[in-house]
Amino acid sequence: MKRPALFLDRDGVLNRAWVRDGVPYPPASVQELEILPGVPEALTTLKEIGYALVAVTNQPDVARGTQSRQRVDEMNEHLRQTLRLDAILTCFHDDADNCDCRKPRPGLILQAARELGLDLRASFMVGDRWKDVEAGRRAGCRTFYVEQGYREPAPAASDFRVTSLGGVAEVVLELRGSK
Repeated sequence: MKRPALFLDRDGVLNRAWVRDGVPYPPASVQELEILPGVPEALTTLKEIGYALVAVTNQPDVARGTQSRQRVDEMNEHLRQTLRLDAILTCFHDDADNCDCRKPRPGLILQAARELGLDLRASFMVGDRWKDVEAGRRAGCRTFYVEQGYREPAPAASDFRVTSLGGVAEVVLELRGSK
């Protein structure tokens, strides 16, 4: 039997995104990686009620030559271990690469569903940018938009809007209680 999952964007959902002029940027190293308040508790709650926890992240700075894959892998591994994530899948491409794994395309979500036996229709995608929400929608998941106040367009539509991962956990618990 397939299980449900929470697909989670990394920067701005799990850890702090560094915002400059209203635009979010990833941390440069493990030393700059700051897990957002309430994230460990929210993930523990969601894992305890049966959700797989899978981070799916675009990291185009590797393709752009401004970040090393090794540093991104170090940050991902730190998050995986610290937050007890089931997996972290990463797209290292830039838009010009036209790959299937770069959000808003759903490639990473579909890959995780195949590899981990996940039920996409019972799952949620959680993101702080329109590309995250669109990837979840295209994969057949319900979606959460985590509002962070960036100076960029919000998603045209999402199933739920919250301000933190704690808000996601509250909504998911409410939905499970209504069944």
